[in-house]
Amino acid sequence: MENAIRNAIIKFEQEFMGRGPEEVKAFIIRDLVVVRLKGVLTPAERQLAKTPDGVDMVKRLRQTLIAQGRDKLCEQVSDITGANILTLFTDIDVQIGEKVFVFTMDREILPSVR
Repeated sequence: MENAIRNAIIKFEQEFMGRGPEEVKAFIIRDLVVVRLKGVLTPAERQLAKTPDGVDMVKRLRQTLIAQGRDKLCEQVSDITGANILTLFTDIDVQIGEKVFVFTMDREILPSVR
């Protein structure tokens, strides 16, 4: 299940952000799904991130894009887990190019049988 979530996040990043991250890890912890992405910035964003105004610009752009794709992303994670998503939190550290998603679910996610 974690691998399916990881793949869905990669696809989302490619479609909505224009490129995929260098590394993605997804973790299911009781009623939380936590996803950590590394290497998410485009070359242009890395250039912008060299100034405080640029950092702010990149964060605002990324927040806007997530807001536009939020429903699709939540639907994909919900389909994979079989649980409803109550909230989605996200943040990006522009200096190091890492982003995190935290989905809170309406119930604990049971591990899939292997």
